[in-house]
Amino acid sequence: MDFQSQISEYLNKEIEVLRALDTSAISEVMNLLVKTFEAERTIYVFGNGGSAATASHYVNDFNKGISEYTEKKFRFVCLNDNVPTVLAIANDIGYEEVYRFQLRGRLNDGDIVIGISGSGNSPNIINAVNYAKERGCKVIGLTGFDGGELKKICDISLHAPVNSMQITEDVHMIFDHLIMAIFYKTLCNKEHLSY
Repeated sequence: MDFQSQISEYLNKEIEVLRALDTSAISEVMNLLVKTFEAERTIYVFGNGGSAATASHYVNDFNKGISEYTEKKFRFVCLNDNVPTVLAIANDIGYEEVYRFQLRGRLNDGDIVIGISGSGNSPNIINAVNYAKERGCKVIGLTGFDGGELKKICDISLHAPVNSMQITEDVHMIFDHLIMAIFYKTLCNKEHLSY
């Protein structure tokens, strides 16, 4: 079977979505990340399913990738990486509390939270984000589709305007690598590692 036309259709849709991204929001996120980095504050990131994998990838790219070349280090913490903790909370308290519970008593002034939800409506993400906002912490929301509740309540929205979970998750990784590539230039002075 020849899949070329379907491949082209997917790639063309991806290009269309990339062209529609809010570059001012990306810049705003980058400035907030630099401010948090300079203040040596913590950045908590989390998601479900593929978004959990994306959250883990962000931690790798900032805590090792960029931080390898900086005196100060990014302090990313992925709340979905400790599987026993997540499962204990889900089993004993409820799955909708797996992230809010971990943030309770841990968030400090100047920390930020990155919630990743394709639909923007995952209850465990919304609960954690609302708690972070109650504590006065800035929230970055990564969403797709219509953005759901997360897009409405976050402080800065990185939104993939598309009704496709696959392209949404592609774009969420592009946000990561785009920021990483630019920070290699601006924070690390490593032009050769960039694009």
